[in-house]
Amino acid sequence: MHQNDTRNDQITTALLLAAGSGCRLQPVTDDQPKCLTEIDGIPILERLIDSLCQQGFNRLVVVVGYLEHRIREFLGEQRDGLSIEYVVNPLYRTTNNIYSLWSARELVQEPFLLIESDLLFEPALLGDLQQPDRIAISSIKPWMNGSTVTLDDLQQVREFQLGKSHNGKELRYKTVNICSLSSQSWQQVIERLDQYIDSGQVNEYYERVFADMILDGSLSFEAVFFKPGSWYEIDTVQDLENIDLHFKPDGREQASPA
Repeated sequence: MHQNDTRNDQITTALLLAAGSGCRLQPVTDDQPKCLTEIDGIPILERLIDSLCQQGFNRLVVVVGYLEHRIREFLGEQRDGLSIEYVVNPLYRTTNNIYSLWSARELVQEPFLLIESDLLFEPALLGDLQQPDRIAISSIKPWMNGSTVTLDDLQQVREFQLGKSHNGKELRYKTVNICSLSSQSWQQVIERLDQYIDSGQVNEYYERVFADMILDGSLSFEAVFFKPGSWYEIDTVQDLENIDLHFKPDGREQASPA
């Protein structure tokens, strides 16, 4: 296993979760995984691979499930110096991403970048995430939904909140679904994942595990800020229709202000 990384080394392994069927993006995903959806003629997965290669990553582990052969055919086992390996989540239709993350516990042992397969972002943003135990967050905009976090005075995540409204009394940030984990943190996460899976909680989001561990002090993340417009998540057909309004990376023509 790849266990020669230390806490101060730059992370060069990425773990991509790409097992889901992307049902909210139908009919686009009727015959292809969500990560092969094209944006300006380029598949999301192609953009991700380019970003990893630009930032010096040399190993990618992909958790596949739905139409896995399409991803294997697209990626192969090597791409521009990036070695690509696969883990199959055979229960992708009846489990959530907690099970996909748990499925990679044996193949990935070194520090790594955890990333979901429906994200667009500026490649350079990954640089600050190549140190362990960091998490990408963004100011919340009206079109964003999903998990949020609060921070302490040292820019460490103090609390995770999953899909709940809040009273507005404390400043919250949207998670970008990209984070890095040290070997030590990953082993602790695996232990907690084992507990969830053993108890049959296979339909949870892995963020629930993170939330519990941050609350009891067994996991910590330093925040890395992504500005709105530098990243975007594709979940629905409406997201595709609105992409020019909300995804405005450097060098791309600016749309009207959101």
